[in-house]
Amino acid sequence: MKLSIIISTYNSEEWLRKVLLGYTIQTENDFEVIVADDGSTSKTKEVIDYFRGKFRHPVQHVWHEDNGFRKCRILNTAILASQSDYLLFTDGDCIPRKDFVQQHLKEKEPGFFLSGGYFKLPMDISKAIADEDILKQRCFRVSWLRKQGLKLNFKITKLNRNKYFAAFMNWLTPTKRSWNGHNSSGFKADILAVNGFNELLEYGGEDREMGERLFNYGLLSKQIRYMAICVHLDHSRGYVNPEKVAYNMEVRKFNKKNNVIRTATGIEQHQNNM
Repeated sequence: MKLSIIISTYNSEEWLRKVLLGYTIQTENDFEVIVADDGSTSKTKEVIDYFRGKFRHPVQHVWHEDNGFRKCRILNTAILASQSDYLLFTDGDCIPRKDFVQQHLKEKEPGFFLSGGYFKLPMDISKAIADEDILKQRCFRVSWLRKQGLKLNFKITKLNRNKYFAAFMNWLTPTKRSWNGHNSSGFKADILAVNGFNELLEYGGEDREMGERLFNYGLLSKQIRYMAICVHLDHSRGYVNPEKVAYNMEVRKFNKKNNVIRTATGIEQHQNNM
C-alpha cells in the first residue's frame, strides 16, 4: 500500500464517522486507515466496525485504556502497527477533501516531511454537515458554507481549488512549516529515527515537538496547507492543562538549544511488545 493514515480520536464518534466517510471517497484509495484511540468507549468501536468493509485495506483500531491524555503513547502504538513506509497523521475531527491523500502522495519527498493545515468550522456548521454534504463535497464549497451562515475571512482562501493559487499561497504564507498532528505526513523511517512521539508530553505542542526533533535530525519541511485540505469540526478542549502546556514548551526550548534528536520516552520502549 502507498501509505498508512493514522487518525487520533477520543470519544468523538459523531465526528469520527464524518471523517471516515471522507476517506471512503478519496481519489487515491491504496492506503490503510489506523484509528489511534486514546481510550474511547465502545461507541467508537461501533463506528469503526461500520466502516471496516468500505476501504481497500482493513481498518485497524489501536486502543488503550482511558488513563488521561495519552495521545502520544497511542500514536506510537499506531506507528508500530502501520504496514506502510509512509505515514499520514490527522485527527478524528478533520474531514479530508477527496484529493487529500493524493496531494500528500504527490508532494512526498525523501529528506522532507509535509506540513498541512485546516479550515476551522464553528459548531453549528460542524453539526449541520450531513453525509451527502461530504459525499458531494459541498462542505468544501464557499457558497454552501456561506448559506450555512459562515462569516467570510481571508482563511477561506484555503478552499480555493486552483493548483497555481495553492502553490503560490504555500510559498507566500508566513505560517511556520511545523509538524501539525491534524495534517502532516512523513517517512516511517524518519519518525522511528527520532523515536516517535515523546510520551511525557500531554496536550500543547506535543506534535510540533516531534517535528522539531525531525528538523534536528536533518529533515526539511514542505508547506502544503493550501493543497491538502481538511475542514476542522469544532469541539471543546476540557483536557487543556496550562501547567502541562508550559512543561511542553520547556521541553521544546531544551531540545532546540541542545539539538535533541531522539526522545528517551518514545516508541522504542514498546517495540519489544509488538
